[in-house]
Amino acid sequence: MRTVLLAITLGAGALSAYGQSKEVYKFEKINPEMLRQRLYPVDSGATAVILADVGETEIEGNAKGFFSFVFTRHKRVHILGKGGYDEATFALPLYHQVHDAEEKLESIRATSYNLENGQVVETRLSKDNIFTEKFSKNVDIKKFTLPSVKEGTIIDIEYKIASDYLYTLQPWDFQGSTPRLWSEYRLSLPQFLDYMFIYKGYVPFYINEKKDRQQQFSVIQPNQFERSDYYKFTAGITDYRWVTKNVPGFKPEAYISSPQNFMSHIDFQLSGYREPLTIKDLVPTWPQQARELLQSESFGQKLDKNNGYLSDVMRTLTRSTKEATARAVFTYVRDNFTCDGQQGLYLHSSVKDVFKNRKGSVAELNLLLVTMLRYADIDADPLMLSTRSNGTVFTTYPMLSRFNYIIATAEIDGQKVYLDASKPRLGFNRLSTECYNGMARAINNEATPVVFATDSLRETQMINVFLGNPDKKGWTGTFQQVAGYYESYRLRQEAAEKGSNTLGADLKKTLGSSVTVEKVVVDSMDRLDGSLALRADLSMELSGDDIIYVNPMMGFGLRSNPFISPERSYPVEMPYCMDDLYNFTFYVPDGYVVDELPKSIRMKLNDNNDGAFEFLISNSDGVISMRSRIRLNRANYLPDEYEMLREFFSRIAAKHNEQIVLKKKK
Repeated sequence: MRTVLLAITLGAGALSAYGQSKEVYKFEKINPEMLRQRLYPVDSGATAVILADVGETEIEGNAKGFFSFVFTRHKRVHILGKGGYDEATFALPLYHQVHDAEEKLESIRATSYNLENGQVVETRLSKDNIFTEKFSKNVDIKKFTLPSVKEGTIIDIEYKIASDYLYTLQPWDFQGSTPRLWSEYRLSLPQFLDYMFIYKGYVPFYINEKKDRQQQFSVIQPNQFERSDYYKFTAGITDYRWVTKNVPGFKPEAYISSPQNFMSHIDFQLSGYREPLTIKDLVPTWPQQARELLQSESFGQKLDKNNGYLSDVMRTLTRSTKEATARAVFTYVRDNFTCDGQQGLYLHSSVKDVFKNRKGSVAELNLLLVTMLRYADIDADPLMLSTRSNGTVFTTYPMLSRFNYIIATAEIDGQKVYLDASKPRLGFNRLSTECYNGMARAINNEATPVVFATDSLRETQMINVFLGNPDKKGWTGTFQQVAGYYESYRLRQEAAEKGSNTLGADLKKTLGSSVTVEKVVVDSMDRLDGSLALRADLSMELSGDDIIYVNPMMGFGLRSNPFISPERSYPVEMPYCMDDLYNFTFYVPDGYVVDELPKSIRMKLNDNNDGAFEFLISNSDGVISMRSRIRLNRANYLPDEYEMLREFFSRIAAKHNEQIVLKKKK
């Protein structure tokens, strides 16, 4: 089984082999038989199938004194059900900046094909139905949806984009949520441009080839005399071709950080020039990237300026120690500013305006936090990371586009703390599990690396259920829970959104209709740095039946195995290690005897102490005591460990579903 997650190649040739395949995909004319097809062997349950997706990028000389790339794409999709309608909607980002650099959608042709009365009917996309959305200062998005789409439609789209941005070429997805019968990307790359190829995923190439040839380039250089200079030269070209075939749709399973980490995909980043251009290495270092951010007006330029507008509030927040001051500043920003939910690295408003308006993005609030900490003479920096849902970053090459989140870091009494003031119920020196996604970088002169590993997090939880004092009506007892920090955070979020009564309602739902829950008490709701505790009084009816079944887990057990598939080609990525303890005490009512009792069990995940499970139960003079404990000392597991992990959880689920059987005395 392959376990390589991604390949990062500084020399492009490592992804390709010399040779040329004669197999070429042809987009045939749509006929009734194509439209009648409803099932495809690659995925019989698919609501859409990409019949073919072929893209090509070529570099050519332009009239601006340099080079541009031209990207063409031809895509054909069969919509099989309503769940596949999204495949008919497109959003094409186009970049534009100063100095006339831009991307243009030069041409587009899109058609829907339907079968009506045995005939193929075409409906073309009108240019009037292509809309432009102003996404940001430098990005417009062309949006459109193909017309007349219904179950059975085949859509066919071709478009061309010309771009002056050689720094990043068009990427390509060989895999996605929709099955792909044929996915092909071709790249014609001049040998005077060096690119880093970044490939990730598990799908093997059906065709992987390259060949060299010569090509003539023409470049027009405007000059100050309103005339143009013309340059022609011949250079070596390498033609690359990558094809995948019959790739099923990616189906995320439990415990995966981001599907994008594992779906097959290729990216390109310019790393340097060769002759006949001026030889230049364009690969920046991490410190260079960090310094550019610090000097940017859209990021760190004003972090150290004379921020006099903070003087009044900082007088009220300054304490006798740096830690106390840092806590006060963090709490002030977290509790008095609203996050608009936007992520990213850059400011859309100045820090001063964010302070005035009491609202900002994640980056804006945490950059304000850094500014205020520095105002208090606390050593603080911004820190950039990529959230789990955004995907992993490449540690060997500084690609800022891979990062999407800014937090604050500070050094207090020789200890580093990490702060996120954008989340209202997150404690001091606490980050959400979304932030634990591997390498991060402090934005300082050294670009100090920081690793946020899920294996470093441990979620510890304890639940006690007591059901005693049985009489003819039933049992009375208590419930106690000390939640782990992240479960506490979830419960606080839920209480804030739905009201505090929702915690008691959830407890009643878990315990079931036979249990009455009263006097629910929540401790430490507002102590955001620590865990939350929940207590309640319980009563459970005695049915009086000849046979009574009681599940000792009382709804808190593992009902089913979260790992359904028999095999898995990508890692298991849990948000943290875990130590989950559950205690159950139960008094057998008068007139009944224990007919069946689950057997005790102890087992290890493996011989490396990576995990263990124990289920210990006993009956002593009519008092049943049970203890269940699940420990996982690792959060991440490789594909070849999946079978072991799946079997481990299968046995836990089976044991948690076993019941105590009480039988009425005769």
